[in-house]
This record gives sequence, structure tokens and C-alpha cells, in this order.
Amino acid sequence: MLKACVMLMVLAGVDPAIVLKPDLVFDGNSTMHEGWVVMVQGEKIAYAGPAADLKQPSDAKVIDLKGCTLTPGLIDAHSHLLLHPYDEAKWEDQVSKEPMAERISRATVHARANLLSGFTMMRDLGTEGAQLADVGIKSAIEKGIIPGPRMIVTTRAIVATGSYAPRNFAPEWRIPQGADEADGEKLRTLVRRQLREGADWIKIYADTPHGVGPDPKPAFSIEELKLVVSTAADAGARVVAHAQSKEGMRRAALAGVASIEHGDEGDIEVFRLMAKKNIGYCPTLATAEAYARYDGWKPNTPAPKSLITKKESFKAALESGVMIVNGSDIGVFPHGQGYQELEMLVKYGMNPSQALRAATRDAAKLLGWEDRLGTIATGKLADLAAFEGNPGKDISSIRKVQFVMKSGTIYRQP
Repeated sequence: MLKACVMLMVLAGVDPAIVLKPDLVFDGNSTMHEGWVVMVQGEKIAYAGPAADLKQPSDAKVIDLKGCTLTPGLIDAHSHLLLHPYDEAKWEDQVSKEPMAERISRATVHARANLLSGFTMMRDLGTEGAQLADVGIKSAIEKGIIPGPRMIVTTRAIVATGSYAPRNFAPEWRIPQGADEADGEKLRTLVRRQLREGADWIKIYADTPHGVGPDPKPAFSIEELKLVVSTAADAGARVVAHAQSKEGMRRAALAGVASIEHGDEGDIEVFRLMAKKNIGYCPTLATAEAYARYDGWKPNTPAPKSLITKKESFKAALESGVMIVNGSDIGVFPHGQGYQELEMLVKYGMNPSQALRAATRDAAKLLGWEDRLGTIATGKLADLAAFEGNPGKDISSIRKVQFVMKSGTIYRQP
């Protein structure tokens, strides 16, 4: 029956099937399969299972991925295409001194680098002063003008008045900010405007290091956060919250956001609250280490307090049962190196299969794409990646990408 269907599609002018033959297939559900093949027809997976059960079309293109593990295309749920590493240029300089055209040009290079490293979907969490550039980049990728991952965009993050940056100028100066400022009832209008401008999700800063002292403090009341969540929900959109402090996390969770980012000061209590409310957690571990390096810390030396706290909070997240999703904050560190976050997930306590699941099935679930992506199964979109070795045993194999496919189009192969 399958062979007959494929022949009919060929007669109708559909491209021949592509059969991928790796050593192992990670299906996205923590299972590693030996002896499996995957057949792609058009933009979807037409078969995934034992090679012996596939009736391979005579005109199928066969790609031998010997020595490789095939996985669903990887997903990074916290990225910034319009940023580049802060040891190249400080955030303030990127936002206030780099021309928009330069930032967009860099972003097109970043998009390609991320795709070729095996990441076929990214949620971009704020243009950081580049206005609506993420909407245009997403459109260019969808139209095939530039190569890149599928993009979920948020345009400009929402921040409380006077709480963001650039800052530390003379008080008489009003400097353009890297995000949209609003408070109280004005938040409703801003959410609606951002959705009209092309935001898929709404991002809000539940806390920032504003006010007296350098530590992050809550930036919005629970009522303000609930207003943002309900306004977005009316339009079918969800909210993601930046929150580093426990109180910022607690308020965001009680307000009903869908995911919380960073969580540096999270403890077992707040993570259990998140788990109870089915809120996803993106820990951004690689960025925490990047910040420490930029501040002078060197790997293999005693960890600074920030990393000790981060490791403790991640341990609490693991214990709580909250859904941990791969979200790296890439852009703070180099694009094309998304493998750093998966390696950190394992370093901080996950096993390799859990880390892979966080970047495939669980990420797709958080983003609302689980019916289309995140697992290797018949009928799913053919977003696939293959890596030399077995990342289910050694997560560093993710560095050795050999094959990348998005929607059935091959972008990289041996």
C-alpha cells in the first residue's frame, strides 16, 4: 500500500522519497532505535521504523548516515538572533551604536549558523533595540530568501518604566531602551499592538535589577502580569517571562505565564509551583557560564557565587518535576554553538537522553508544536538532524553534526 501511494505521488510530480539510513534513531521520546530507517516524502516523514518493514520505492534517494545518530531537529526555546557575544561588543554598544542594517546582516549569518548546527526551530525572545527586525527575518526564512530555523518571535520585550537599559546616563537624558516600556492599563494596549505587529508570543520582564541596589527585583505586580497574560490569551497567544529572582518567578507563575526563563534564584518551592501549573522552564545555563567568563572566571577554577547558585537552582528544578526545556539565550555566546546548552544540562545533572528530549519533544510541547515536530514519527514534519556518534551516551556528539533537514529540504549532508 505504501509503495503504491509513493508511485502515485511520483506520477503526480512529487519529488522522489528520501531514505535515511543511520546507525541509530533517537525518536524524541528517550528511546534509541537500532536498525531503523526514516523515509521522507515531500516535507513530511512517510515512514520511521525497522528497515526490514520498509517497502522502499525504486527511485528513492538513499542517504547513508553510517556511524551517526538521527534525531528530530533540535529546538532552542530561548535565542537572540540580533545579538552577538558580549566579549565582541557589550550589549549596550550593540543596542545603541550598531546600525540596524548591520544587526540584521549579522542575524542572517546567525540564522544560517544555527540551522547548520542542527537547530531547526528557535524561539527568539526579543530584538533588544532592533524593533521589528525578527518579524522580517522570520518572513525571509519562510519565503526561502535566507536559510535559517523556523522562527517563533516576540518583537520587543515588555519592561516596566525605568527598569531596563541602556542606563547610567545623566538623569536629564532619556535614552531609547532595548525593550517596550509600559505599566498598568497601558500594558493591554501594548500587548495588542505587539501581536498586531507580528509577535507569536509576548515576552515580559517579571523582574530586573532596577531601583536601589544591583539585585533583580519584581518589576510588575501580579495584577499587571495577569493583565498581560489574559490579553495575550484573548488573541490565542501565550506569555514567556524573564525572571531571575524567586519573587519574580512566583509572581509570573501565579499570573499564568507559559514559560519562565533563567530562574537563577529558584528553589524547590517555586519550581514545584511551576510544575503544578504546567509552566515550562528554560534555565539558560550556557549563558550563565558565558557571563562568568566575561567577568573574568576561567573554567577549571573555583566557580563564582553566581554559578554555584545556578547549579543549586537547577538541582531543585530537576527534583521538582518541572518540565525543563532547552533554552540557551544564545547570542550572549556564539551562534552555531547551541550544543553548549545541552552539554551544560548534562553537566548540571540531566542524563544525555533527558537533555536530548529537552531539545526535541519537550521543547516542541512547550511551543505548541508537538503535533508537528519534536519526535520522529510518520506524518510529522521532516525536521531532522544527524550527529556522528551516539549523543544518547555522549552528549558532546551534538558538536559533530553531519546532516540537517528542515521540511524535507536538505541543508547539510555528508
